[in-house]
Amino acid sequence: MKDQNGIKMKIKTINDFMISNEDPEILFWVGCAGSFDDRYKKVTKAFVKILNKLKINFAILGDEETCTGDPARRAGNEYLFQMQALNNISTLNKYNIKKIVTMCPHCFNTIKNEYPELGGNYIVIHHSEFLDELIKEGRLISKKNNRKITYHDSCYLGRGNKIYEAPRNVIKTITNNLSEMSRSKENGLCCGAGGSQIFKESESGKAEINIERIKDIQKVDPDTVALACPFCLTMINDGIKEKKLDKKVEVKDITELIADNLK
Repeated sequence: MKDQNGIKMKIKTINDFMISNEDPEILFWVGCAGSFDDRYKKVTKAFVKILNKLKINFAILGDEETCTGDPARRAGNEYLFQMQALNNISTLNKYNIKKIVTMCPHCFNTIKNEYPELGGNYIVIHHSEFLDELIKEGRLISKKNNRKITYHDSCYLGRGNKIYEAPRNVIKTITNNLSEMSRSKENGLCCGAGGSQIFKESESGKAEINIERIKDIQKVDPDTVALACPFCLTMINDGIKEKKLDKKVEVKDITELIADNLK
């Protein structure tokens, strides 16, 4: 895989580590969006760029990684969820995986909180926490600017797992101008993708949820909307385009903001 500048990125599968009799520092769980969604693949590349820059030995499962089963469970298909979960747990346990870093809060929540009941017990860290740790250790240093940034809380990261400060700490390393929306943290508004809603047609109602969220964003009038979830990125990006704000407001994952401003 190459980055946006055409530079080859260093990526090894867990099998590569097994062959060389080494252990990775972390297993990077790429996720469905990070693997297949064209927009979010850019976030995957940004995260790998950071890992390579800091010489962090990480592994991916490659073709052995499959969906966590989160969409199936949210849609009410418990049988399919357990099939997918047990398959992943079998793979992870086969390689004696201990520490997993995910970019998607849905993957994070499922592996961290729902896999243990099926025999999958791991240290699971969201990439916002991981980046925050690297910053606090002095390993990850970014250039600072004065762009006005607002942050949208993902439901599964925020209200679901009480992770509010880590992504904000990351953002504060690249800007002096983090501006909160009126509905944020515990009172944050869903992007509209949760509960597998992203995969189905909208139900009747007064307004699309993502457009309601765009109204909150417009009140802040930021240069950038920062996120830490592929579902949120898709929904907010779509809303920004629908309101014809895409030439004024950029929508980026916090990983991209860091990768773009690495020292």
